[in-house]
Amino acid sequence: MRILHTMLRVVDLQRSIDFYTQTLGMTLLRQKDYPEGKFTLAFLGYGDEKNNTVIELTHNWETDAYELGTAFGHIALEVDDVYEATDKIKQAGGKILREAGAMNAGTTIISFIEDPDGYQIELIGVKS
Repeated sequence: MRILHTMLRVVDLQRSIDFYTQTLGMTLLRQKDYPEGKFTLAFLGYGDEKNNTVIELTHNWETDAYELGTAFGHIALEVDDVYEATDKIKQAGGKILREAGAMNAGTTIISFIEDPDGYQIELIGVKS
């Protein structure tokens, strides 16, 4: 068994694709409209789906907003340099929730950002 993908519901599909590709450097792997169901799926990631876990963005055509709820926490991405990655995201207009620095009660360097739909993403430094 392996994890295939994490699905996020998004309001503006192109805005979200732009964020994940242009700001976070993912690749749009595939996208398909389902007219009978009135939704579109887009799969993005840092490598092919055969060997990597990816993100599925689901756009329900007639939905204007979602409630994120309190159960979902965040997606975590490993980066070479948290300070540099956070700065690049900030320069690209990304929303920074927590600046880069040591985690609470630990030494791992992390930061938190937010995608266009309010999902939190944690950036974690590469382990030495």
